[in-house]
Amino acid sequence: MGTQTPFRRHRIVVLALDGLLPFELGIPQRIFGRAKDAEGRRLYEVVTCSIRPPGRVEAEADFSILVENGPEALATADTVVIPASYELGPVHDEGVLTDELAAALALIRPGTRLVSICTGGYVLAAAGYLDGRPATTHWASAEHFQRLFPKVRVDADVLFIDDGDVLTSAGVAAGIDLCIHIVRRDHGTAVANEVARRTVVPPHRDGGQAQYIQRPVPEPQLASTTAARAWALARLHEPIQLRDMAEQESMSVRTFTRRFREEAGISAVQWLTQQRVERARHLLESTDLSIDQIAQAAGFGTAQSMRQHLQTALGVTPTTYRRTFR
Repeated sequence: MGTQTPFRRHRIVVLALDGLLPFELGIPQRIFGRAKDAEGRRLYEVVTCSIRPPGRVEAEADFSILVENGPEALATADTVVIPASYELGPVHDEGVLTDELAAALALIRPGTRLVSICTGGYVLAAAGYLDGRPATTHWASAEHFQRLFPKVRVDADVLFIDDGDVLTSAGVAAGIDLCIHIVRRDHGTAVANEVARRTVVPPHRDGGQAQYIQRPVPEPQLASTTAARAWALARLHEPIQLRDMAEQESMSVRTFTRRFREEAGISAVQWLTQQRVERARHLLESTDLSIDQIAQAAGFGTAQSMRQHLQTALGVTPTTYRRTFR
């Protein structure tokens, strides 16, 4: 008989810097702290640390936070998360680390996964972790970020970028999307969806979705496209045309297309493809259906079509994906 690998939680260390935004600081604990396996065991251990000995860290609010771990916690991390801060000083102004911050980051072990939320990306860039890599940050900071760090390939039009061992996100809620994406990458769709349900957030917003929507909240007098989306989700296995979705809202195709993009930030066709990819992922993980059957159930029609879409979205074939998460 083979020996069973001992259960070990993945250790997330969140670096709290002065000027931190409390919302962003809380995202890793909220998302990773809710992830559990089928036996109810927590899959992550989340620890917060400072670049100084344990003590107070000033927040961008009318309160401070007591952090009980110093920078030595960074040496124990499997993943380091750096949330946004409004007081980065020379990191933001000149693109250079303070001695204190540089000494703390030097404790991170080679091979540790690095994650930034919003302007936390300035810290990764100033440390050289983003040189030659694609990265994103809050759209309002993207132009300044690119000028300050010309070696970074900045993309201001996405929610987050997964570049393997270094991941960056846009502002605020995009940090939630990125953390849920990491849970999905680590443990599959079922675990990520359960975290999303418990957190009451959408289970999936693709990283390539536009981060800045001109009118993210529709005007009260405008009809929503919610009913059309619900209608389509119940019929993903069927061929769905734009006119079919538009009819659910009693709109012309042109009006529906414009409204949908205003509300979702992507086109209806892109959204349909995302939902079909998600349905295929779920079925690959949770059923023994054949690839052909899953392609039909997800609305791709043929295994070849599904293979192409999964390869584009995930970089792997359906068979490889199933092998990874089953």
